[in-house]
Amino acid sequence: MIPFSHTWPYDIILGDMYVLSCPFCDRENVLLPMRPKELQSVRDGKKKLLVFPCCSASPTVIDNDADYLLFDRAVR
Repeated sequence: MIPFSHTWPYDIILGDMYVLSCPFCDRENVLLPMRPKELQSVRDGKKKLLVFPCCSASPTVIDNDADYLLFDRAVR
């Protein structure tokens, strides 16, 4: 079972990925340095180090679905 504490919602707007708020510093509307086309490679098993530009926190994305990113550590 996937722990909900390791997931965070994201949105794709005009080809860019955003989170409504950063799980580490609470900044709003953060543009992620990740492209929507990278989501499929993560689903296929490739891990992606994601550095949040607002606070430089760097969790690893290990899976995703249409609404949530799954990280290697708790973000809630």
